[in-house]
Amino acid sequence: MNSNIEALDKETMVLDIEDRAMLAGKLLLSLDESSTSELECLWLDEAERRFEAYRAGRVQGIPADEVFRRAISELS
Repeated sequence: MNSNIEALDKETMVLDIEDRAMLAGKLLLSLDESSTSELECLWLDEAERRFEAYRAGRVQGIPADEVFRRAISELS
């Protein structure tokens, strides 16, 4: 993650959940302006980057039940 994204992440995490949801919606709508093939290429690149990081041992997997537990906890 580049430093601009990290800074935005820190700033947005202090927003209340309603404001974060509104921002997320606006960001998702902005993606509609991109072409489908462009988005598919971007997601494929991201998936390959993440898989390579996992295979190289730079990141560890998180079990799905833990991911969902955390997500539910954050949304509660």
